[in-house]
Amino acid sequence: MGRSAEHAGSGGAVDGRLEALLSSTEGSGARRMASAAALELRLLAPLAAPAVAVYMLIIVMSSATQIFCGQLGNVQLAAASLGNNGIQVFAYGLMLGMGSAVETLCGQAYGAEKHEMLGVYLQRSTVLLTATGLPLAAMYAFSEPILLLLGQSPEIAASAARFAYGLIPQIFAYAANFPIQKFLQAQSIVAPSAYILAASLVLHVALSWVVVDRLGLGLLGASLTLSLTWWVLVAGQFAYIVMSPRCRATWTGFTWAAFADLAGFAKLSAASAVMLALEVWYFQVLILLAGMLPDPQLALDSLTVCTSIQSWVFMISVGFNAAASVRVGNELGAGNPRSAAFSAWVVTAMSALIAVAAGALVFLLRDKLSYIFTGGEAVSRAVADLCPLLVATIVLCGIQPVLSGVAVGCGWQALVAYINIGCYYFIGVPLGVLLGFKFDYGIKGLWGGMIGGTLIQTIILLWITFRTDWNKEVEEARRRLDKWDEAKQPLLANMQ
Repeated sequence: MGRSAEHAGSGGAVDGRLEALLSSTEGSGARRMASAAALELRLLAPLAAPAVAVYMLIIVMSSATQIFCGQLGNVQLAAASLGNNGIQVFAYGLMLGMGSAVETLCGQAYGAEKHEMLGVYLQRSTVLLTATGLPLAAMYAFSEPILLLLGQSPEIAASAARFAYGLIPQIFAYAANFPIQKFLQAQSIVAPSAYILAASLVLHVALSWVVVDRLGLGLLGASLTLSLTWWVLVAGQFAYIVMSPRCRATWTGFTWAAFADLAGFAKLSAASAVMLALEVWYFQVLILLAGMLPDPQLALDSLTVCTSIQSWVFMISVGFNAAASVRVGNELGAGNPRSAAFSAWVVTAMSALIAVAAGALVFLLRDKLSYIFTGGEAVSRAVADLCPLLVATIVLCGIQPVLSGVAVGCGWQALVAYINIGCYYFIGVPLGVLLGFKFDYGIKGLWGGMIGGTLIQTIILLWITFRTDWNKEVEEARRRLDKWDEAKQPLLANMQ
């Protein structure tokens, strides 16, 4: 059976129809583009919609924890913000970044019909991420002196450390979750993760109410409940992989091949980690710098509200990021350069339109947003004052993460890592510090500098994507898959 027939019969998204339509010379160009856009949207919707739901539910789960902590008091809210958006995001960014190596390889391998490699990549990545979790756990254990060293107030640092202790089990849930998630996404299997996560969220809210409100276990109880929920999510998704007939070709059981060429796999994972972690950590730096302002509690409380709302909208773009990486990776693996390019631009346009609409809604509700998290007119006024910067960030984050997803689909992680370092940490952070501390613009100055770095990075990524030779990217995908396929063969041969 040929490539197109097999994919069409299995419900896969790579069946050659889009490439044939884009390559055709029949009819007018405008009509072909309209037909291609309609086809791409049909392929994109069942992938992007549940992916958006997955990432939205993830952020809602963390936000629910912060809301329960916020009911304990403003100090507890600031501590949970520092623990959730500061300490936890450090591990989240690193693990999510390393997991994007699986996203590149699984997406391209699935498009190339090398199905058995997906299970090997899943296990290999889990081994690496688990090893990475050990030093992260040590960092969590010493979070209080680290936060004091970074200039946080003693009261907030001590409370944030208690919250962080309960997040240590979550690190290792991340190590399993992200490879599992990328493994499923590469096959356009996203809805089951959304259903499992929705059930986990219901459990999480119920347990948080019992642990925090009824049992009075405070910050530590809230964070331990969050860790437990993540392990429920991991167990549910892995059970689906083992039991579902949809994964029969891609999951064939545990294998020693997971330990083959770990050094080479770690190199790609490290580039992936640097690329995505630098993006996720960008706003973590903003949180830490805000804690050094003259009124750190008000700054952290108002910033918590704004970054939480921005994170909710950002997760929509992260869902489109996942869709972009899968669609581009699948099409490149299948040898369809025109389809890969077309998919990249369609998903970017869709995400940008949604971000503009979300930004407009947030601006209209700017005076009421803070009351979702905590009472007090001072925080409400501070949030409303920051809202124009929040809206600008939302619009930019409707474009930039999707372009990063295109980069992951192509395997450009190392290049984008250098761009991120330059734009974020040599432009955005220094500019923010200069405006916030030297020119006394406070939190507005810090955030304004961050927006400047993000804007420059977005422009660069747009230019790179526009100038891409997609035929060359198809050849790069083939070489990459051949390399990893060869790395697998000797160990599997020894198991015969």
